[in-house]
Amino acid sequence: MKITNNEKQDRFTYLTTTPVPKLISTLAVPTIISMLVTGIYNTADTFFVGRISTQATAAVGLVFSVMAIIQALGFFCGHGSGNCLARMLGANNQKGANDVASTGFALSLIIGVIVAALGILFQNQIVTYLGATPTTMEDTKAYMRIILIGAPFMIGQFVINNQLRFQGSANYAMIGLMCGAIVNIFLDPLLIFVFHMGVSGAAAATVAGQFISFLVLLAGTRRGENIRLNIRNVHLNAYYLGEIINGGFPSLVRQGLAAIATLLLNTAAGTYGGDAAIAGMSVVTRVMMLVSSALIGFGQGYQPVCSFNYGAKLRTRVREGYFFCLKIGTVFLTVGAIVCFAFAPGIIQLFRDDPDVIAVGTAALRCQSLALPLMPCIVITNMMLQSIGKGVKASITASARNGLFFIPLILILPRLFGLFGVEITQAAADFLSAAIAIPFAVLELRTMTTDGEVDS
Repeated sequence: MKITNNEKQDRFTYLTTTPVPKLISTLAVPTIISMLVTGIYNTADTFFVGRISTQATAAVGLVFSVMAIIQALGFFCGHGSGNCLARMLGANNQKGANDVASTGFALSLIIGVIVAALGILFQNQIVTYLGATPTTMEDTKAYMRIILIGAPFMIGQFVINNQLRFQGSANYAMIGLMCGAIVNIFLDPLLIFVFHMGVSGAAAATVAGQFISFLVLLAGTRRGENIRLNIRNVHLNAYYLGEIINGGFPSLVRQGLAAIATLLLNTAAGTYGGDAAIAGMSVVTRVMMLVSSALIGFGQGYQPVCSFNYGAKLRTRVREGYFFCLKIGTVFLTVGAIVCFAFAPGIIQLFRDDPDVIAVGTAALRCQSLALPLMPCIVITNMMLQSIGKGVKASITASARNGLFFIPLILILPRLFGLFGVEITQAAADFLSAAIAIPFAVLELRTMTTDGEVDS
């Protein structure tokens, strides 16, 4: 179905004239739901596997580094192509938007196949680098092997999801993720307990959910005004790859460093507290992902508004949207921080009723709760810089939380304070990351007081 000029103009008018708070809220509701659902089914494996053993919980936590890398590659292609296509649509360049969307999707499938092949080939070496202990080795390999088989679909669905969002089709993106989440949550207890597949069942449920999301999202590209992915529009040349790299590299940095940070965190936790510490920190990581997922969803509702209006040279709308998201996000996460701090022991116990796991998880969750209200400044600033094409600045803010600060701190603090150093590292990194994000935001927002061209 061909998109008419009137449909293109309707989308342009909608994204450039609707009041910013209303527009962001409308686009954010589906993405918030999507992120919450994603957060729930990211924690589903940990929740159900926690009924097996502490070692199984630790194994799922160890493989989270691999899943973070897969997700990083998905966001790299998805945000890279999505940011570019949104700016092109804002500038009424439909052909360029079609080409970059198809190219980003094709690139994601190629990368997914390579990751799956290399990961399975070198699985023994990988689980050793992940920090698997003799008691978690077999569970870690079993879980990781199945996750790797689903890598092409996992990366591909992240790409389509982000491209749909950047076109303003957040509802389609939400439906795709929800379908996969429902499948995963339903299959987890069935495969783990009824068919007695253990951690392999948890991994199979995750991959099945990702595959269903992939199919539903792919079908969503054929509906309404959405860009149709077509092999004839794939151009793996320097221009489109450069655009994808510029727009997606901050996401690759952010998520890739998250994978490295998780690996180092698990290694330090295992060194100073054994399997129980790995399990406890894994639970905290999933809980914080769930809490912050609403903020990320809200920010993702802002991203197409930001990219599209920046492309249309409506800079004041970009600025207005930033402060709106910052205000709402800070209020929400302050409430979340209070809840997590007050009920930390009970929250950890929901996942694993082991006194050692609860002790480690409670201390870490309370420490991270103290820094939680700073997350909106860090996340929204990074999303704004990335969406307007400021790749270098966005990469710096993206790398701060899990790279520039976390990695040195996780290597230093445990040596000074033992297990307590492991528990406080993420909070310390968050405080330092906010100190980077604030001046970057101020400098960029000063250029957005009027509409039209601005100095780069």
